[in-house]
Amino acid sequence: MSWRATEFEFQNRFWIISGTFCLGFSCYMWDHVNMSVAVARAVLGGLNSPLANYWIRTILAVGVLTVTLAALVRSWAEAYLHSSVVHDSRLHSDRLVADGPYRYLRNPLYLGNILLAVGLVPMASRTGSLVLVLATVPFVYRLILREETSLLESQGDRYRRYFEAVPRLWPSWRPRVPRAGGRPNWVDGFAGETFIWSFAVGMAVFDVTLRLTHFWIIMGAGFAVYSLQAWLRKRR
Repeated sequence: MSWRATEFEFQNRFWIISGTFCLGFSCYMWDHVNMSVAVARAVLGGLNSPLANYWIRTILAVGVLTVTLAALVRSWAEAYLHSSVVHDSRLHSDRLVADGPYRYLRNPLYLGNILLAVGLVPMASRTGSLVLVLATVPFVYRLILREETSLLESQGDRYRRYFEAVPRLWPSWRPRVPRAGGRPNWVDGFAGETFIWSFAVGMAVFDVTLRLTHFWIIMGAGFAVYSLQAWLRKRR
């Protein structure tokens, strides 16, 4: 069995990853203990300590920062690749982008997906946090293998040189290839990742208010914007 994602998986990657997140949060049905609460309880030996609330909010804040980093990385990458390519169900291997974050790692968008899953861990239950990470990381890796194979076939030695110079997921501290001359479209990059930014904003609001309703309202608004963007892209 090939580790590469199938055509069906690639075309439906958004829904599969979204389904993984839904499955992770649905684990609350049988595991009612939030991960941030579980960590605070383990560190403090219980929740009777006056520091319990501080620890819980701090762990949530780390999650907010991680999700914000995920949104920043994806927005940076999308500013160079364009949202019409990033969110298209088809595999685009007709051109090679080697600007912006692509000079430091080959797959910044997929790194953003992994950071998002890790950042959401404090919001999930103990079981749900495992589902988020252990289901997302292998699937993202399989998507990467499919894209790399397609790019090697279509771009040949040009992509092979890039492949050998730039790391797959762990960013280099310095650019590994020279600028290719591409110009970023920051409005498109940030607007295209509205849904991911809604995770960051929703978690931040929850950390301040501890009201889960606020988180889901912001998430719902983000998904509505994503759906509208998808409809507009199809009309174009």
